[in-house]
Amino acid sequence: MNVFSNGTLSTYWSAPEISANLLIFLNLAGALALGLIVGYERTYQGRAIGMRTYGLVCMASAALTVFAGYPALWYGGHAGLALNPDPTRVVQGIVTGVGFLGAGVIMKDGLNIRGLTTAASVWSSSVIGVLVGVGFYGAAILLAGLSTVCMLWVHKLERWLPSRSGISVSIQFCKGVVPREETLRQLAAERGYEIVDGSLSINMHAGMTEWHFIAIALDAHSKSSMPELAHLIGTYAGVDSYQLAHCRN
Repeated sequence: MNVFSNGTLSTYWSAPEISANLLIFLNLAGALALGLIVGYERTYQGRAIGMRTYGLVCMASAALTVFAGYPALWYGGHAGLALNPDPTRVVQGIVTGVGFLGAGVIMKDGLNIRGLTTAASVWSSSVIGVLVGVGFYGAAILLAGLSTVCMLWVHKLERWLPSRSGISVSIQFCKGVVPREETLRQLAAERGYEIVDGSLSINMHAGMTEWHFIAIALDAHSKSSMPELAHLIGTYAGVDSYQLAHCRN
């Protein structure tokens, strides 16, 4: 068979092929729009991954899913095989690939872990694309809306609900100073915090002791602010230097 003959080439522009391409085009356009909507929140927050990444992930996921529904039209209908693709394997590959992309945005900064929300939302964007690809347009729109609402307003709900924030504390004591854990725990309790059991680590360098621990607020209203804690630690006898940072993990 001559692959460049008029009859062979015309099959790629037959009515069924054109109809399928138009439907795929609409699916891709819809998936791109939904991905951009979800990604706007990340762009608004100034994240490295924004609308473009979300739109591409959602659209590509839809493309990989929707084309599996037209095996009879593959290669202009000249595949020559009894094709019966398994869409679940396509979905599995999408989820695995996007998982690697999400892992790339998760970073550990000391005791803080950043990028988890971005990674989860990118994965959600791929699922939106899959739903568009298989034709569940209503479910895809709903998932896009719920994902956007979750990313925009759930953090406000978290602030309103009772919670216990944490602070990562590093204290370096002067040479020869031997701190007492009970004293630090008492000072933390007086300021509305408690030292998390099992979080204390002690290092020794050039004769100077360095303590690292996490302090959790006992109550959101009675806790001292970070500047107040810094001032308290700075006035503690024997402290050479210290570092405080919000702890989120």
